Amino acid sequence: MNNIPEVKLGIIAVSRDCFPVTLSQTRRNAIVNEYHGEIYECKVTVENEKDMLCAVEDVTAAGCNALVVFLGNFGPETPETLIAQKFDGPCMFVAAAEGDGDLINGRGDAYCGMLNCSYNLSMRKINAYIPSYPVGTAADIAKMIADFVPVARAVIGVKNLKIITFGPRPQDFFACNAPIKGLYELGVEVEENSELDLLVSYNEHKDDPRIGAVCADMAAELGESGNNYPPLLERMAQFELTLLDWAEQHKGARKYVAFADKCWPAFPQQFGFEPCYVNSRLASKGIPVSCEVDIYGALSEYIGACVSLDAVTLLDINNSVPVSMYEENIKGKFDYKLTDTFMGFHCGNTPSCKMCADRAVKYQLIQHRLLEPQDSEPDFTRGTLEGDIAASDITFYRLQCDSEGVLRSYIAQGEVLPVKCCSFGGIGLFAIKEMGRFYRHVLIEKSFPHHGAVAFGHYGKTLFEIFRFLGIGDISYNQPASLPYKTENPFA
Repeated sequence: MNNIPEVKLGIIAVSRDCFPVTLSQTRRNAIVNEYHGEIYECKVTVENEKDMLCAVEDVTAAGCNALVVFLGNFGPETPETLIAQKFDGPCMFVAAAEGDGDLINGRGDAYCGMLNCSYNLSMRKINAYIPSYPVGTAADIAKMIADFVPVARAVIGVKNLKIITFGPRPQDFFACNAPIKGLYELGVEVEENSELDLLVSYNEHKDDPRIGAVCADMAAELGESGNNYPPLLERMAQFELTLLDWAEQHKGARKYVAFADKCWPAFPQQFGFEPCYVNSRLASKGIPVSCEVDIYGALSEYIGACVSLDAVTLLDINNSVPVSMYEENIKGKFDYKLTDTFMGFHCGNTPSCKMCADRAVKYQLIQHRLLEPQDSEPDFTRGTLEGDIAASDITFYRLQCDSEGVLRSYIAQGEVLPVKCCSFGGIGLFAIKEMGRFYRHVLIEKSFPHHGAVAFGHYGKTLFEIFRFLGIGDISYNQPASLPYKTENPFA
């Protein structure tokens, strides 16, 4: 199942009719030649509204789902902004720098035209991607287009996404609230089901002829040392096929799906295993499955998968690092304070490709304490993928609709340190500069839940642009010590 959009770019040049149209045409062609990727060059240069309609029809017929609108000269502000209104996909607006001709007949004034363009976009309430400095040469703009691609991919994904849920949030997990209003504002569809619906479908997959192949794939992924419960694989494979089939059969008018599932306390008792390892496998296929019916967690994960084209995970911002562990393994070896560090944890949903080599399917210790007889051998609480998360650059982030219906987000870049956590679950020792202040003045102050999405790499720049494109007005980040938060006590 292909669950991540493929961006098919087009470029349309616009020209104000009192400027030489050849400026826009030759400059457009130079960008296409400079760009190291596939891009459809629309030959209709837009000078008026009829041209605009022809150009949009042309790029749509060519299969484009994202557009570069290029001001090769000053540009006609009404037709050029109507392109973004009429085209069904994200649009980027960029403008030509001078320098490829004389400053009389070869001057395009696109630097000025970009101001009119942005003003018109604002009046029409059209969201568009405008780079931090949107004026440049062909080489400059080719780089801007490369930056636009992951933004476009995520926006296309969100606008065509259905989040499928099973069950209500577990008791005392109200922090993972999920007002549907915010999802609809973003263009996301949601389908809410009961755990009983899932159980019925799971039972219908008993003896599915595909189970053997999935079991073999699981065994190969885990290896002999990681496959602690071989008889359990059949049940987990049956569940994986249940989710994959549900996604295919229920995405309806949407192209892409993510899941938000209730994973305890009833799930393991009724299904006979924990769903964590299966969740990890779907995440590695680009189909995030969030824990504890965290709908906005699933949405955040999906955005990260679109950006990184890689596996992502969802973790509790879980526990502080003991002073003794910090003193022994971090102080003097890495440039972090104790309060810059914390442990990110979940029972076992992180994909195996993002974990250390000794990861293995184990059992959920907390739920074993809660649900199974004291001192008994683990039974239905087996099924977690446990071990240390491998050292890596990371971006910790979340898009959330709060209890008042306001969309807000945060982004913080850091790393997983190569330090053994000496604990249980899927867990990693995270380090983010000024995490202590960020924890207090963003996560606590703005009432973010305890779940954060993790992308494996530094993707803050792209995520910031995506959130802006989606109209998120509140985007927080881990501010340096020289830049106090509004709520930070200046006398402390």
